This record gives sequence, C-alpha cells and structure tokens, in this order.
Amino acid sequence: MPRRLALALVFAASLGVTGCFEFVDRAITNPNPTITMFGGTWRSQTPDSGALLNSCAGFQWQATQKTATVLAGNFSATCFQVFQVTGTVQATIAGSTITWTASASANGACVITLAGTGTIAENQLTLTYTGDSCQGPISGTEVLVKS
Repeated sequence: MPRRLALALVFAASLGVTGCFEFVDRAITNPNPTITMFGGTWRSQTPDSGALLNSCAGFQWQATQKTATVLAGNFSATCFQVFQVTGTVQATIAGSTITWTASASANGACVITLAGTGTIAENQLTLTYTGDSCQGPISGTEVLVKS
C-alpha cells in the first residue's frame, strides 16, 4: 500500500509540474512583441541637435493608445530651431516597419503636419519624414530611443 501511495504521489506531482510549465509558456507568449515594446515614451537620441531651418528635431512620442497594429499618442518637437510644437501622432505598424503622421502647432499658431516611415530595431526607432508648415516644407530623419 505505501508503494502505491508513493507512486500515486509521484504521478500527481509530475502532472502538476507539467501543468505549471504549460501555464508559464502561455503566460509569457506575446503575439505581437513590437506593439508591447513600442508603448511608453520615445525621445530623439540627440535632442535638438542639428535642427536645420527646414526640419524638426528633439522629437518626443508618448504612446497613449494602442491596438494590434495602430498606435496613437502625444507628439512634441522643435522645428526651424525655434518653434516648440505639440500635437498628436498616429502610427500603423506592420512587422518592424512603421508608417506615421503627426499634426502639431506652436502656441496654436504655426500648424505643422508631418508624415513618414520608419523602422523599429531593438529600442531604437529610425524615422524619415516630410511635411508642411507655416514656414514652408519640412523634411528630415530622426532617431528615437525608448526612455
């Protein structure tokens, strides 16, 4: 009888351990790690450096809403070396590629619209963009890192 009891306990313990491994595996699986990684705040790697008269620098994105393929949030930057702009950003993600648009203004006066593409790698987001503003066309490349 003690031998059967010991065998039954070993069998029950092995089933419990197997169930735990199954649970842990399911708990850490993420169907879209890019979306999870992209949440939070992203800032230009070198804030406000090299801002030319026809570009923006010092980007900051803060993701406030996200679905499986779309992110939205707050956007700020320095454009034309003098305008501090704030507004919103929306991005669509497909794998490691991002397509995005931003709409911002400097004190509600100078409206700036940007659109572009980018790539996500590790904790770095490389963006290229073009756009329009009250001062004329804007274009550039900006590298953001997760902060």
